[in-house]
Amino acid sequence: MSNIAIYPGTFDPITNGHIDVLKRTLKLFDEVIIAVAPSGKKQPLFSAEERIALINESIQDLKGARADSFSSLLVNYVKKMESVAIIRGLRAVSDYEFELQMALMNRRLDSNIETVFLMPSQQYIFLSSTLVKEVASFHGSVCGLVPEAVEKALKEKFKKQ
Repeated sequence: MSNIAIYPGTFDPITNGHIDVLKRTLKLFDEVIIAVAPSGKKQPLFSAEERIALINESIQDLKGARADSFSSLLVNYVKKMESVAIIRGLRAVSDYEFELQMALMNRRLDSNIETVFLMPSQQYIFLSSTLVKEVASFHGSVCGLVPEAVEKALKEKFKKQ
């Protein structure tokens, strides 16, 4: 039986900060499923299918990592995948309050599921998908902030503007 972790998020798009957290997670778990979550409050730039394709292209060399999507309550998806933990990245103190609320709610819904918080490398501590999209929308360089496949996809999305 393998130790499976679920790394949920919208990943619109996946960034090198996400990849950094994924690599750290792979040191702790046998398998990590990057679970593309529904974008309830957000209007995504990329469809769920596009995000999964970009993730798969970006993680193809990472043994034990794969992408999937879900549209249910996260704890139900975690149980369905026979996972033992939810992975959440923390960039700054401002992330902590929201992430703590979510972790405590998930614990209330199922006390057998643990939430593990990991910080990205210092070079990515400021990075967010929202910031990447903002820069890319004005044709600024996101080189080094996202995988090459994502950089190319962003240029394609914003080339008409």
